[in-house]
Formats: sequence, C-alpha cells, structure tokens
Amino acid sequence: MTHEPAANPWTGRVDAADGERGRRWHQMVRPAQHSDRPGVALLGFASDAGVSRNHGRPGAAEGPLALRRALANLAWHGNDDARLYDAGDVRCLDDALEDAQSAYADRLAGLLREGHFVIGLGGGHEIAWAAHSGIERAFAADPRFERLGVLNFDAHLDLRRPETAGRGTSGTPFLQIAEARAARGLDFRYLCVGASEAANTPALFDRARALGVTIVTDLEAAQPEASLQLQRFIEASSAVYLTFCLDVLPPAVAPGVSAPAGLGVALHRVVTLLKDALAACGHGRPGSKLLLADIAELNPRFDSDGRTARTAARLVYELAAIHR
Repeated sequence: MTHEPAANPWTGRVDAADGERGRRWHQMVRPAQHSDRPGVALLGFASDAGVSRNHGRPGAAEGPLALRRALANLAWHGNDDARLYDAGDVRCLDDALEDAQSAYADRLAGLLREGHFVIGLGGGHEIAWAAHSGIERAFAADPRFERLGVLNFDAHLDLRRPETAGRGTSGTPFLQIAEARAARGLDFRYLCVGASEAANTPALFDRARALGVTIVTDLEAAQPEASLQLQRFIEASSAVYLTFCLDVLPPAVAPGVSAPAGLGVALHRVVTLLKDALAACGHGRPGSKLLLADIAELNPRFDSDGRTARTAARLVYELAAIHR
C-alpha cells in the first residue's frame, strides 16, 4: 500500500497577468501532511480489484490520477481561508482488496478526526465499503453514526452477495454495509438515485425491498418528486455519506466507466439533484450533515477525449464547495 500519487498531476495553466484572481486548483493544492487547518482533502483509492472480481472492465485503478489531472486546471474561487489538500492514494496491490480497504479506512478516519472534509477519488465502487469502515472508525462513538444515511447516485444497487464468502467486489459494498450495521444493531439507511431496472435483476430489487432501501430509478430521477425524496431522506438521517458512481450518467456523457448503463440520468439533472442534496445537508456551513463524499468507477482506459474525467472533476468541484 502507498499513500503517494503515482505521478504528479498538479500542473496546468498559469495566468500570471491576472494575479491572485487568476489562480487554479493546481496552484493552491498542498500535501495533506503540511496542513495548517482543516480543509478539503482529496484521498485516492487506486483499485479495480473489486471490478475484476465483479467481472467488469478493469482500469479504474488509474482513475484517481486521471481525475486529479482533470481537477488541476479548475478555476480557484476560494478565499484566503479555504484550504485544498492532497492526501495521496491508497493503492490496491494485485488482488489484496481487503488489505487496501482497511488501509484506506485507516487513512480516511485520520483525516476525518483532523476535521477535514474528505472527497474520495476512485477507483471501483468497492471504495464504498472502505469509506463506511473509515466513517465507523472515526465516528463509532458519535451519535451521528447511529442513523447514518448512505446516498448513492448509481445505475446499480450494488447489493450483490459475494461469490466467495468474505471477498467483496465492486457490486457488494452496500450489502456489506447493511450486514455490518445490522451486526451492531444499527439502522441501514440507503437511498439509490438513478437505479436502472434493466441493469439490476429482480433478485437485487427483492433484496433492496427486504432491506428497506429507497430507490429513485433513472426514469423517476427526472421528476420533481425526486428532489423531495432526497430532502426527506436527508432530514431523517443523523449524517450522510454521499457516493457518486459515474455510471449513473448516460454513456455518451461518461463513457469511461467500468459498467456503463444503457440510459443514465441527464448530467444537468444529476447536478441539480446533487446540489439539492448538498443544500439539504447544509454543506459548507457549520453543522453540515455531510461527513464524506466520493466519486467511483472512473475508468480512463475507456474515456474518449477525457470526457468522463472532466465531468467527474466538475462533480468534485460541486462537492468541494470552495467558493467566496
């Protein structure tokens, strides 16, 4: 395992003639170990072992680097108090997924305890089990953990049973979370936005109903009621973990994913729903319910012209909420 990026992606355009008003993210980011106050911390999970176990297209391990490169040239709208940190990558070596997930959880828990708002950069959606483990390690004694809401933008429910007991995949994380919370006597609160009926078997929908999962399908996401469902879910949650699988988007918008869906939810609609969720959480203000967010399933091997990486970067921009 390593906590270092595979290469330095933080390079880009410099508009020196515009001074401080012309700064970009690559000019403002600093290593997390040099932090002087809490800020937004980017933590990569360079893994596609879960995707491979789930019989998907490998390549998501290259996602964190591609996403940082897409982030580098974003315009900086933060004030002098805003901080952006790079906490490096936790890299899965070969098929050692469980070790990588535990290492990611440890690193994440440390950043959360330091007061950072962490945005995870995936990597396969096996990041979600690692993320929940990190939240538990940081907040197990905190009342907010008791009714944690898991908000997932995704074409897939990811409630599969592992083919081999104890070996999770990119398709199992939310069942793993459900079982872990049940073992502790805690509620499993899960809302999946954008789930495709065509991409999830009846068995998965049956399991979702048995677990009390709230589902907004890809077709329902276009309706005004979807925002109300998001708001009600967040209001009833003590805290929120938000995870965004890029395959919720149309394949023409996000071709660079491990398992593209056939329809997807329009990008502008997804961004509207995401902003609705952030507002409902009070994100960017004291007492925000949003503990953690991450982006999953960026696969640069299939990303024509970097379209998916640029889209993911815009989503990170919204999640970071760094603005004047």
